[in-house]
Amino acid sequence: MATQNVSNDEQKLFDAATKVRANSYAPFSQYYVGAAIIDENGALHIGCNVENSSFPEGACAEANAVGAMIAAGGKRIVAIAAVGGHDDLEACTPCGGCRQRIFEFGDENTRVILKGENGTIEGHLIYELLPGGFRLR
Repeated sequence: MATQNVSNDEQKLFDAATKVRANSYAPFSQYYVGAAIIDENGALHIGCNVENSSFPEGACAEANAVGAMIAAGGKRIVAIAAVGGHDDLEACTPCGGCRQRIFEFGDENTRVILKGENGTIEGHLIYELLPGGFRLR
């Protein structure tokens, strides 16, 4: 997977995802995730994971951020940051379902900002994380 340097705006997006992660509700997995999206209008949308008693049912942070974007009238993800971990931030990537969500609401330039294995912040294009993603027409 090719990584790309992150811009100052993408660093701010990563920081917003890190901040909202503190609001996660994860009493079962103890794995806390935050996500932040910038849409085509430059608006910020955030989400965190929310588990419930019928674990493993719940809602991913990325899915909640996409829902917030759609509810606010956004249509396209320009960039999304996702951060997660048990106590401290760990390298973590979106699950397969969230990769598909990001792909559907993104385009070939949509950036996914993540913490990498070596602790650096990395930028990826969504098609690198989901080769062969699809959109229904």
